[in-house]
Amino acid sequence: MKKIFIDGSVGTTGLQIHERLKKRQDILLLRLDESERKNNASRKKIFNESDIVFFCLPDAAAIEATDLVENPNTVIIDTSTAHRTCENWTYGLPELQNQRELIKNSKRIANPGCHATGFIALIAPLIENNIIDPEIKLSSFSITGYSGGGKKMIAEYENSERDNLLDAPRQYALTQNHKHLPEMKKFCGLKNDPIFCPIVSDYYSGMEVTVPIHKSDLKNGDVNSIKEVYKSYYQNGLIKFSDKNENGFLSSGKLSGRDDMLINVTGNDDRILLISRFDNLGKGASGAAVQNMNLVLGINEFESLNY
Repeated sequence: MKKIFIDGSVGTTGLQIHERLKKRQDILLLRLDESERKNNASRKKIFNESDIVFFCLPDAAAIEATDLVENPNTVIIDTSTAHRTCENWTYGLPELQNQRELIKNSKRIANPGCHATGFIALIAPLIENNIIDPEIKLSSFSITGYSGGGKKMIAEYENSERDNLLDAPRQYALTQNHKHLPEMKKFCGLKNDPIFCPIVSDYYSGMEVTVPIHKSDLKNGDVNSIKEVYKSYYQNGLIKFSDKNENGFLSSGKLSGRDDMLINVTGNDDRILLISRFDNLGKGASGAAVQNMNLVLGINEFESLNY
């Protein structure tokens, strides 16, 4: 039986990972007493006793925690931003070309960011299939439920005396320096940072990432070519192409509580919308982390996931 430890298990991502794993019979979830939770000696001991450790920590704490792992057989799955573009870490998005095998054999796995997951799922296949050029200058807007902001933002939104400005969607990362941009650029193979406009709204979970492009932006093909690329590219895994909508709408809450993703292509022959929808806590965070763990364990990668 494999030993699993979640460091940062009281945060939103850690709690969601625990929720997915708590009924598993094939693993043993290790725990530290509350009094030992921030004791580095205790943490180091349990890290090195574990087969897999999830880091659900701020970036600086994740970097520090990595240095405590000395057992060469311990696999780290880091859900922070800290290691996503590091050369000696594997990016944990198995639906990307050749990525699944890399994850299976890695000891250091960086879980993707939520917005980044939706953007990369839309753009990477089109660059790989020569539909768009790596030099393209893209823009994207993404709407997310407030759980994406963690415990502090959840408490803020669920406070009965909250600011009434929270009743409407709010755009953030206004300086165009969102922390997901480096991975979005790297794992799509883009030469230019996209203009990225994330928006948080008054609902708990769910995410919708949109990338608009013109027909003139395409190197090859048309809107139907894009659809065929997605249908072919996403044969396995938790990402699927869909041509369905909800009576002319695409709700960002459609996949709330799930661990999969739907990709739609809408618009017309000239102005095309690429849209990915998923749960920011599912395929955008904890569900993805558990999928990566399953791959490392060599079992069905969808075990204990909702899809």
